[in-house]
Amino acid sequence: MASLQSNLKFVRAAFIALLVALSGTFHAHAGKANNTLTWASNLEVNTGDRYYETTREGTILSFYIWDMLVYQDPVSLEFKPLLAKSHRWIDDLTLEFDLRDDVKFHNGQKFTADDVVYTINFAVNPESKLPSATEYTWMKRAEKISDYKVRIHLRSPFPIALDYLACCTPIYPHEYYSKVGTKGMSDKPIGTGPYKVAKFDTGKSVVFEMNPEYFSGSPKGKPNFKSIVYRTIPEFSTQLAELLSGGVDWIWRVPADQVAKLAKMPNLQVKQAGIVRFSYIGFDVANRTGTNHPLTNKLVRQAVSHAIDREAIVRNLIKGDARVIHAACYPEQFGCTDDLLKYEYDPVKAKKLLVEAGYPNGFEIELHGYRERPYTEAVIGYLREVGIKANLVWMQYPALRDKNYAGKTAFYHMTWGSSAIYDAYASTSQFFKFEGSDLARDPQVRDWLEVADTSSDKKVRADNYKKALQKIATEAYWLPMFTYTMNYAFTKDLDFTPLPNELPEFYLAKWK
Repeated sequence: MASLQSNLKFVRAAFIALLVALSGTFHAHAGKANNTLTWASNLEVNTGDRYYETTREGTILSFYIWDMLVYQDPVSLEFKPLLAKSHRWIDDLTLEFDLRDDVKFHNGQKFTADDVVYTINFAVNPESKLPSATEYTWMKRAEKISDYKVRIHLRSPFPIALDYLACCTPIYPHEYYSKVGTKGMSDKPIGTGPYKVAKFDTGKSVVFEMNPEYFSGSPKGKPNFKSIVYRTIPEFSTQLAELLSGGVDWIWRVPADQVAKLAKMPNLQVKQAGIVRFSYIGFDVANRTGTNHPLTNKLVRQAVSHAIDREAIVRNLIKGDARVIHAACYPEQFGCTDDLLKYEYDPVKAKKLLVEAGYPNGFEIELHGYRERPYTEAVIGYLREVGIKANLVWMQYPALRDKNYAGKTAFYHMTWGSSAIYDAYASTSQFFKFEGSDLARDPQVRDWLEVADTSSDKKVRADNYKKALQKIATEAYWLPMFTYTMNYAFTKDLDFTPLPNELPEFYLAKWK
């Protein structure tokens, strides 16, 4: 196995070296010449219906197609008017919006309050069975006051209502969606955004065309590119070859060990930036799989936590400004705390805990993963050193997400981007409140989080998040791993600035 891995690394290095050598012979990128920006990523976008597409790529594309009621500036985090001209709190449970009256959907339908009411009431309806339903359960219903005024009624006070309306609640055309449903919206997405979908090839590519009637005054600005093309290219080596040959203009998730090499290429720009995303390992504490696996034992979960050298993974694989985390949240989120039990790398202690738990010879188990395979393979290597044989099950994100929600995974390595919301509700509360993704099912943690999520008192919120996070750590319900640094590579002709929200807002980019 070691010999095979060495050979693969050699082949990869040789391929990269060849690309470097040839890079100076490639012609200039075609994107600027025809004003078409082409970007590629490794994840598939399987539906054009944003409410059923939860990949990061799907979220990114949704910002081109649709608009929300409000827009959050990615740098200042200030909320700005978008489809709504203004908003006001009537009381703790009622949020009112005055809407723009000069907006049209891509099919020519005029945007009105009916679209807002329809969309929100659809999102909060349990029968819609949205995969990310927790992003909307804080709302009770939407009410039409007039053609251009709506009210959103909350179930309980929710301090970050605007965050979720800005990140995750695109407004759909009610007549169109009620007629064509999710399949029709997937085949031909219709929104009010700066770009129209010209072609949606499921799992392969999406072609966007500039919306010439996009309303003035939008904080997204008028679109600069005539067309935007998204392509799914699973292998990084193929992405890089396309970038160098002019087939694409922009890629990301560049492996850390390739950053310095690519930075030397004359036709490329390489940038690094921290993003609001973290990695974690989840355990089926509540035995939802019904298999009575070893991870239901707290000592085993603690052994796993001590067995993995997270610092080494950050130092050797991720690099940049990534850092190890100890709490089930992103460090800069409100309510996140580092004042809790920490599991330092200690393989000797891990082995002792396994003996104490009744597994002196370790055990065998499946470990599910979907992203940055070398990181997960490093985890497997550390586990093997203490006697745990973790067999990798590699899946596409939607399939793994659905399997987790169904309680069919015991052990998995995943990531979470919190929709770039700087509040622990967007991370901790998504996984420990008895929803499908909660594999711990601790009622005390759930109750603390419920108080934190709904209080208007910041101290009460912070105190309850802290209690929940401390118990999650003490019981080893999760092993938080590290934050992410994102590496980008793109043509020298592109004026693009990476943002921490992990949303390349190409309507803000332009050619040099």
